[in-house]
This record gives sequence, structure tokens and C-alpha cells, in this order.
Amino acid sequence: MRASGKLLSEVIAVIREQVRPGVSPLELDAICEEEIRRRGARPAFKGYQVGDDVFPNSLCASRNEQVIHGIPDDRPLKEGDLISLDFGLEYRGYFADSAFSVYLGDPPPRVQRLLDLTRESLYEAVACALAGARVGDIGHRVQKLAEAEGFGVVREYVGHGIGRRLHEAPPVPNFGKAGTGVLLKPGMCVAIEPMITMGTHRTRLKKDRWTVVTADGSLSAHFEHTVLITDSKPEILTSLQ
Repeated sequence: MRASGKLLSEVIAVIREQVRPGVSPLELDAICEEEIRRRGARPAFKGYQVGDDVFPNSLCASRNEQVIHGIPDDRPLKEGDLISLDFGLEYRGYFADSAFSVYLGDPPPRVQRLLDLTRESLYEAVACALAGARVGDIGHRVQKLAEAEGFGVVREYVGHGIGRRLHEAPPVPNFGKAGTGVLLKPGMCVAIEPMITMGTHRTRLKKDRWTVVTADGSLSAHFEHTVLITDSKPEILTSLQ
């Protein structure tokens, strides 16, 4: 898991440098796949199947009101776009998963706070991922931070366990009651991923059967890390730091 996380953190660093006006999500997708395969890994999302639906790309590119699972297209990014990029890889049988959001240009104060709060809530949630704590402690922390400032916390989609499969038990919601849920134990890995909106927490699924958007068209941000539960403090596997 540490090796997979390290490789993905390297890919994240490359992709971050490429996000700018004029670049299309499809171009970012191609770079992502190339960087993953160049490291001897494979894209975890490409070919991922839910029922009869197969995801066609190596990353999810969710723009503005899109929350998650946006399919990359050839429309160039422009000033004023908020883009969330989510991607993962599998290396030697182990998976890693991560996401980040970027605003292109100078964001209005409330949008900047959305980005900052979503990122902050991720690290606050990671700090709660201690052996002996419970999954509810993670979600409770995210919900408390976001709703205290009037932001919405997505309910229908949550974080997850990760390891030999991209999505494993337990589900890791971004809401809930402290002291409840699955007990966290050393050796467990979880993908913690706050999805915060400027408006309602409600979402809807587009006709492509992948792209999730906010029900009211408000902006959304998404940050994620793969985290290892240890005997001491949690270890972020998808961070270069």
C-alpha cells in the first residue's frame, strides 16, 4: 500500500502542474494514464464496472456543479472553472486513490472558502482516523466543520476502505455521529474524501450514468487521500510530504 500510495502521489504532482486554462480534461486524462503506466502501475478507474456501466477513462474530471465521476471531455478549461480531479492506480495488487480540486483564476471569497474548508476538513478527518476510534468520528468531524459555515455535505456518496480492491468495507461517510460505526484498527486503509457543496447536499445522476451533480447547480469541491491506520498517528499514503 505504501508503494502504491507513493506512486500515486508522484502522479498527483505531475497532474497539478498541468491544470490551467486551455487544457482539456481529456488531455489531463491522457497524461494521467501515461504517468501511471510509466511507473509500472495501471489506472484503477479505467474499465471500472458498476452493473453494465464501464468507466471509460483513467481519471474523473468533475467541473463546477459536478461533484464526482465526471467523464473527461475535450472542452478546454477556462478562467472561472472549478475542476475536481479524482484518480487511482493499482500496483502489484494494491490500490491507492486520491482527489483534489482547483479553481482557475482568482476565486471569489466564498469559493475560496469552499476550497479551503474542504481541504481542511480532509486533514481534520485524517487526524480522527486513530486506532480505537470509529468511522463515525471521521464523518462527524467533516460534517461539523462544513455545516458550521453553511456548506452542504454530500450524503449519497462516501469514502471507503481500500486495499486489494479499489472499494472495500467499511464505507466512510462525511457525516454522522461520533463514537458510532466500524472500529478502526491498525493495518486498515481507508480513502477519506470530503465532498462539500456551496448549496444543498442533495445530488442527482446525469444521463451518462456516471456524472454526479449538485441538485441545485451549486459549486462542489472534493479532496481525498488514502490513509493507513497505525498504532500511533494515521499515515497519509498519497502525500509527497
